[in-house]
Amino acid sequence: MDKLEAMRVFIEVAECQSFVAASRKLDLSAPAVTRSVAQLEKALGVRLFNRTTRHVRLTDSGARFFEDAKRILDDVEQAVATASGSYAEPKGVLSITAPVLFGQIHIAPILTEYLQHNPSVSVRAVFYDRISNILDEGLDVAIRIGHLKDSNLYATPVGSVQRLVCASPIYLKKHGIPSHPSELKAHEIIQASTVEPSTTWQFESSRGKESVKVTPRLHCSQNGAAITAARQGFGITRLMSYQVGEELKNGALTRILQNYESKPLPVSIVHLEGRQANAKIRAFIDLATARLRANPYIDHE
Repeated sequence: MDKLEAMRVFIEVAECQSFVAASRKLDLSAPAVTRSVAQLEKALGVRLFNRTTRHVRLTDSGARFFEDAKRILDDVEQAVATASGSYAEPKGVLSITAPVLFGQIHIAPILTEYLQHNPSVSVRAVFYDRISNILDEGLDVAIRIGHLKDSNLYATPVGSVQRLVCASPIYLKKHGIPSHPSELKAHEIIQASTVEPSTTWQFESSRGKESVKVTPRLHCSQNGAAITAARQGFGITRLMSYQVGEELKNGALTRILQNYESKPLPVSIVHLEGRQANAKIRAFIDLATARLRANPYIDHE
């Protein structure tokens, strides 16, 4: 029995929680996967899985062995990669994802700089406003905004951003500046659905949490469209600070209701590989961390 191959099969079954699904990912027959796990259990003298007709779950012994087996295989892969040079020189394809506007405004310039420094690397950049599954979607790195839930990811914090309410000076001069969230009911509202999907907007203050039901005149599925409408003086919108940083700086938009803003959201660079990430990933994380931590539109307190 090839113990390393058996461990690889075992890990795939544990992660898929299915012998059939593991066989598909490994391009092996289901009986071959079942036989491999059975041989490993026999060699170890313990039962690794509790099996029913519908579920495959790790036993306590299996859970402990899973952590050890993953570490062993990671070490083997890193040793092979080090010998082949892939951990020493950035090369290959770097796949990265980020929220749409964050990617367009703040990540794209980092990617072009990264490519200039690393001629043996190409980049596949996917920008969308949803949480991606790095493993399932074959991604190397993700930029995440918000509190992380997946404990299997390695994360590098780079700062925080804020959900804020803003409007153009022209609109505020004509309609007045609201001093309390409840006054939003009397204003024209631009709904940026990826930032604020609900028409019940939540606020926080020294007195606690408050909610206000707004009636948008304009619903935008793209944040860029909401920014354009707000710049043109149509109404009040709620966006992320990094999305309108330049507009706030040059005076095209004005930040309002600052005393009622919710808590900042962390910005993190996340990836799957740990101690000795592939050189292409390490090089990007090092560059992106430096650039994002120096970004004036990301808070660093």
